[in-house]
Formats: sequence, C-alpha cells, structure tokens
Amino acid sequence: MKIAMWSGPRNLSTAMMYAFGNRADFTAMDEPFHAPYLAKTGLDHPMMAEILSAHDTDPNKVAIACSDAGEKTHKYMKHMPHHMLDGFPLDWTSDCVNIHLIRHPARVIASYAAKRENPTLTDIGYPQQVALYDRIGGIVIDSHDIRQDPENDIKNLCETIGLPFDPAMLNWPVGPRSFDGIWASHWYGAVYQSTGFVGGEGPRPELEGAAADLLDAALPYYEKLKPFS
Repeated sequence: MKIAMWSGPRNLSTAMMYAFGNRADFTAMDEPFHAPYLAKTGLDHPMMAEILSAHDTDPNKVAIACSDAGEKTHKYMKHMPHHMLDGFPLDWTSDCVNIHLIRHPARVIASYAAKRENPTLTDIGYPQQVALYDRIGGIVIDSHDIRQDPENDIKNLCETIGLPFDPAMLNWPVGPRSFDGIWASHWYGAVYQSTGFVGGEGPRPELEGAAADLLDAALPYYEKLKPFS
C-alpha cells in the first residue's frame, strides 16, 4: 500500500509521518515535491539554498520516486497540495490511498506565522487542497479529531483504508528521523521533543489585522472539506 497524505503546513502532518514511519512495515517520504516547488517558484523560504542543494528539484524524477513501491511492504508520503504546481505530474496518485488532512485555519495561521512572517493564502494551501481533492478524491480527516483521541482515530483510519492497526503508531522516540527533509531543523522542533500525539487543542487563537483577513479567505475552503471528515 502507498499512502499519499495531503496537508497544508502546521497541521499535525509531521506527527502523522512519524506515526506511520515508526511502523516496521513502512518506509516514509517527507514532502518530496518541496524542492521542485521552490526551484520553480523561486519563493524565499527558510533554508531555501540547503533544500535546493540536498533534494531533487526535477518534478518528473520525484514523481517516479513516488511511484516506486519502496523497500518495505508499505510506503507513506507526506505531501503538501500547494507544492503541486501546474505541470507537475499527478498520475502517480492513482496508485495511492489519498488522504487529506485538514485543520482549522485559525490554528494553522497562528502556528505558521510563528515560523515565517506574513503568510499568504498560497503559503497555507487551502485553495490548492480543495482543488486537489476535487481532482483526485480521497479520504478527509481533521487533525483536531486525531488529537482529541489518537488511538481511536488512528484505528478508525487504518480500518477505513484496510491497514491493520499497529500500536507503534502511537509512540515514537525523541529526535529526528532518517526520512526527514533537510528543512526539519527549522520546522520540526516541537515534534522532535514529542514521543507521541499531544492532547486536545485549547481555544482557537484570536487573530487580528492581516492574519484575521487571511482567516476570512481560508475559512470557506476548510468548511468545504470539513463535512467529509
């Protein structure tokens, strides 16, 4: 089984990768289209030079790698919809279980802004995620639900996709993983300190100014996908 998990940033996506990557029967890939996206757009992102140097920037070669079954029984791929620019191959997704991980944009915006100033709607990927869902379909899950009851929700997800549950998905060792992208040192600090899914989320952040405007723009996209979760 190949799983393509589609998620915007700051959305429990790294914890989900660690959960599946902690299984003995899974290999994992971390945002393989990140470098092609930066190479094509030229956007100024943290560690951009390091990313372009360390990772393949050819989207066609990356698509071939995504099509490969991997060296273990199953393969998990962490992807971001906004990395899939026009012209980037998507045919490889037809052989995948496509899962769309969503999170309320107020929480995403507050978390993202702490790592990179002045995020845009393109940066947080809500329109791209809806467009991708409309194109390839798949399963929708909400990170809020997973954090509320990780064991039950992970078991339900495994049952839905026909994968036996493995308790190893609920806990992992502290620190980085061999499959982390080079950008992990900037973005994954909190996950490095974790040994499993953290508890339920508190009140939603109160956003002001440009962040509140961004929330207004993103919310309709989240609300379109939420009923499917």
